Amino acid sequence: MPETPSELHREAARSIVTRYLKVRGGENAVIESWDHTMPIATAVVDEIRRVGGKTLHIHEDEDAWWRAIDRKQSRLLGKSSAPEWAALRAADVYVHFWGPGDTDRIDAIPEKTFDEALAWFSPWYRSARRSGLRGGRVAMGFATEGRARQWGLDRAPWEESMLRACLTDPVETAKRGARLYRALAHGKKVRITHANGTDLEVRLAGLAPRLHDGTPHPRDKRYGPSDMLAQIPGGRIDAALDARTAEGRIHANRRTNIWWYWSDGGTLDFTGGKLAAYSFDHGGEEFARRYRKGTVGRDRTGSITFGLNPAARDVPNLETVELGSVTLVVGRNQHLYGTNRSSFMNWVSLAGSEVAVDGVPVLRGGRLL
Repeated sequence: MPETPSELHREAARSIVTRYLKVRGGENAVIESWDHTMPIATAVVDEIRRVGGKTLHIHEDEDAWWRAIDRKQSRLLGKSSAPEWAALRAADVYVHFWGPGDTDRIDAIPEKTFDEALAWFSPWYRSARRSGLRGGRVAMGFATEGRARQWGLDRAPWEESMLRACLTDPVETAKRGARLYRALAHGKKVRITHANGTDLEVRLAGLAPRLHDGTPHPRDKRYGPSDMLAQIPGGRIDAALDARTAEGRIHANRRTNIWWYWSDGGTLDFTGGKLAAYSFDHGGEEFARRYRKGTVGRDRTGSITFGLNPAARDVPNLETVELGSVTLVVGRNQHLYGTNRSSFMNWVSLAGSEVAVDGVPVLRGGRLL
């Protein structure tokens, strides 16, 4: 990949800085990136400077990170340095690009080792909440050579699709989802059907839905404790579900991507509110392993997500924001102020379905009504 940003990198960076994060002159910004995301990261640096912001660009060298893993220093990697914490406290804006990029090695190392290397995650959010930071994690970092090879994709068009999804205007996203948001805010039952055999009815928890248009929400009590950091590109509505009610089947026709774990072709069957059976074309063993380890509530629905981004059509890692997609989450919904506190959380996504709220259609063939 060339180090010089392409025109599309620059367009996406300009959208992230001006539309999503609304960086202002004089603000301090921290940008963190890896080798495979350097072109877009440097374009973000350019755009922040263009509007008069001041930048600190932190680059994590991929080879150096893996050498530390080889030296069994995963716990050291999980502890951010004092200068990093100081920069976080002083920053107004934060932009993060996912890494590391060698997903083949990620798949091969013990889960405990990887968890230790990412132990900075929770204290990072606590510090960011205290400082009122606003920022974004850019999903493009998931577009790696390893995943592209596994999924039979060409990485370049995949990355291009992710960048184009960043050009979607959050204001237009909010307008696009307004009717659906109202239906979920006042509705009780949601029925999802599809010609692939999906026919599932779930019940809403009666809590306010949450619109994620890609803009961060620091100190906004209507949002969760981690929503000072938006997922970019954005475009979805989340609604908590009543864990006691779920009947029927949902069959996914999009991949599920949870960090670096993925599954495909998932089918979930519910009876009497509980997950009664599940199967996957790929990823079933990992789902089962995580499910066995899950605490109370693992067999209950957690939430439902509707995608609103028209540029994210069948793009891996953007399945939850694809316009007209429906994602069913099983397990924890505490982040939406729901009552399910299970340690287990997984989901499946379906595009092109029919959805009705209290009998009134809101999606037809995956198109918002």
